[in-house]
Amino acid sequence: MKQQALVTQQFGNTAEAYLSSTVHATGADLCALQRIAIRYPMPKILDLGCGAGHVSFAVATNADSVIAYDVSEQMLEVVANAAKEKNLGNIQTQQGCAESLPFADGSFDIVITRFSAHHWQDVPTALKEVHRVLRYGGVFVVIDIVAPETALYDTTLQAVELLRDSSHVRDYRVSEWSAMLDAAAFSHAYSSGWKLVMQFEQWIGRMRTPTERVQAIHSLFDSGSEEVSAYFMVQDDHSFSIDAALFEARRVS
Repeated sequence: MKQQALVTQQFGNTAEAYLSSTVHATGADLCALQRIAIRYPMPKILDLGCGAGHVSFAVATNADSVIAYDVSEQMLEVVANAAKEKNLGNIQTQQGCAESLPFADGSFDIVITRFSAHHWQDVPTALKEVHRVLRYGGVFVVIDIVAPETALYDTTLQAVELLRDSSHVRDYRVSEWSAMLDAAAFSHAYSSGWKLVMQFEQWIGRMRTPTERVQAIHSLFDSGSEEVSAYFMVQDDHSFSIDAALFEARRVS
């Protein structure tokens, strides 16, 4: 199965779970996005890889328009229904992939992606597309899980993520994000980082992870070194903590 189809299948089956997910529906990062949005007078915003639409809902009241864009048709249906319930008529949905954006050059004041880029097949290509559809001076905000710079912890994180969700591609290191944003001609800065606690049963439940893969994650954590257990703060029920980060980038050329 091709990667895009795999992502569509994985998240199409779990769209409603992401709408109610505490990890996705709440967080100081959503407040940070609202503060960024109000810097612009009624901006046009693209929510790239919108998932269940939490970014769109957070910024819509300060925006001229928001396009919630995702590869999953089922996710977009969830967003459209929730936007209607919230009386957010300036949110529109559109289906497509991050690597090929069907928008004219300079269409948006703000592009935001939150907890999506680790599923993209080709991040450098997607970043070039984001650069193209942003107007000069526009801002691109990336929020995502980030991998540790230490190879052992990086490898552990990728293994756990892939076992849980077969559509996972990569959680990138902060240094990798910096290099990719440089290559796409963005002026950028690492804005903030924080820890996210993954409640294990909820975490696997959202993706309906098969039992044999759940057991493999248990085994990976249980057989890991003390350093790994300490870094990820693995608890008795296998809940653990991972790193998230916010990057703010601008189109300056």
